[in-house]
Amino acid sequence: MTALWVMILILATQRIAELFISKRNEIWLKSQGGYEVGAEHYKYMVLLHITWFLAMIAEHYIRQTALSPMWQIWLGVIAIAQVGRYSVITTLGKFWNTRIIVVPNAPLVKSGLYRFIKHPNYWIVGTEIAVVPLVFELYITSLIYTILNAMMLFVRIRVEEKALALKDHAYARL
Repeated sequence: MTALWVMILILATQRIAELFISKRNEIWLKSQGGYEVGAEHYKYMVLLHITWFLAMIAEHYIRQTALSPMWQIWLGVIAIAQVGRYSVITTLGKFWNTRIIVVPNAPLVKSGLYRFIKHPNYWIVGTEIAVVPLVFELYITSLIYTILNAMMLFVRIRVEEKALALKDHAYARL
């Protein structure tokens, strides 16, 4: 098994596990009176992430790429991103979700990474989308999916900010 396949297996397993956590949290959030906003774009976000994996595989086989000479640096950046990812999941607890769930009168989380930046998970995912392909010299995938992810986040963050602007409401953030 090549290093690319190992990376994809690890990340895909992680994403699938996170979907289970997200679904469990979604059920709880809705039991607390939560409701979803922005569902229209969610399927496109999922499609973006699935095709990102496929694009890495395709570019690798088409261009016959290898590990980057800087793979250790890129892997270090990915490891830091993973620490951030689990910090976000831990900080939000039952409020963490891959969807945007508004829970009336729930307090806005302002601890953890949220003390320093808005939408930290989007920065983390953006880093992964850009950097994971760089480990394997998949420059085309890195560039295209960084741009596509930025376009997706432009839509998604606007929806989340609108949800935040609702008086006396908070939402489950990514």
